[in-house]
Amino acid sequence: MLPTLTLHSPARLVLRPVLRLALAVPLGWSVAQGAAAAQCTGVAPAGTLSAARVAGTAPTHAEAGLYEGPVWIGDSLYFSDFTFGPGFPSRIQRLGPDGKVSTVIADSGSNGLAVDARGNIVAGTHKYKGVSRFALPGGKRTLVAGIYNGKVFNSPNDLAIAADGTIYFTDPAFQRDAAPGGQDGTYVYRVAPGGKVTVVERAIANPNGVALSPAGDILYVNGGGEHGVLRAYPIVRGVPGKGRDLVTGLAVPDGMTVDCQGNIYVTEHTAQRLRVFSPAGKALAVVRVDANITNAAFGGADGKTLYMTGAGAVWQIRLGLAGQPY
Repeated sequence: MLPTLTLHSPARLVLRPVLRLALAVPLGWSVAQGAAAAQCTGVAPAGTLSAARVAGTAPTHAEAGLYEGPVWIGDSLYFSDFTFGPGFPSRIQRLGPDGKVSTVIADSGSNGLAVDARGNIVAGTHKYKGVSRFALPGGKRTLVAGIYNGKVFNSPNDLAIAADGTIYFTDPAFQRDAAPGGQDGTYVYRVAPGGKVTVVERAIANPNGVALSPAGDILYVNGGGEHGVLRAYPIVRGVPGKGRDLVTGLAVPDGMTVDCQGNIYVTEHTAQRLRVFSPAGKALAVVRVDANITNAAFGGADGKTLYMTGAGAVWQIRLGLAGQPY
């Protein structure tokens, strides 16, 4: 995310039948979430809404930093908690069903988080300049992808995992100084199930949020800073094609998620808001928060609570639809 921004100034086109949603639900979801996504009943948010801070989630360190990468696993919300100090120290926290926050991995070096088919955390790890998997419980780390064309990555940021295990991730330069080395540009990458890494997009400056449509047939990427863009890429036989701009004029787009109808929830970092767009790019709703915002994920027992992370805060708001857990 954007480590130099002021902390308290004011991340889909569904071409396949809705019945296929059940096949596209990430296996890390709870049974209740999977059922909710498969049925996909309810109404998308509309108008201007406000989210509330979750009590007990204020930082326990004095250093400036951000919460990032919310992901719902089982009955809890996990998120990265990193500071702007040398190396951008980061840990993974857990907001449990009792409302208490505990540290799961004390030195994760992580930013964005996702959940794989076995319920483990997959993370963009700026400390290791690659994509890492943390086995739960315990947090044992393995490197999923660390090299492209003989070089480490810049600072892997956000991730999305397809039903076949393909991983898409963004690699901006926000935490490039966390460790030596990096790429010549800021790109979006695809990691095939066999481990081969290829470039999906080279033309978005500092790509940030990444997500998949419920059917897994559209890849979404945002980025571009103050004049940001949300771009959609059709996926054919598992490979993204040429992207097209779905939304332009975004204000520092950050992480994003998608609901079961395919609506896209994009956070705008310094604007302190999340905006909801239809799969056709039509603006549907705005959710306002009271600090800089980084990312969003659906969670709760029915998958209808939207959680958002940002500058020293976790927010939540109940919605009428279930959505993806990261």
